Amino acid sequence: MADRKAFLLRADPAVLEALQRWANDDLRSLNAQIEFVRRFLLRRRLRRVPPPGSVMDSAAPVRRPAIGARA
Repeated sequence: MADRKAFLLRADPAVLEALQRWANDDLRSLNAQIEFVRRFLLRRRLRRVPPPGSVMDSAAPVRRPAIGARA
């Protein structure tokens, strides 16, 4: 398993409560839900995110085809 880096997260209690409710709905722990949201947002912002446990350069952005371009 890949090494994981621990860090302190300061968050508004209302935000944590909302994340906890969402995590409960998805049958995840709060930590797993925060990881899910972070990865989702990174993918949405076109950042390459390696799957958990793999080693990959995550600094390079993913290229999207131009609008109107055919795949």
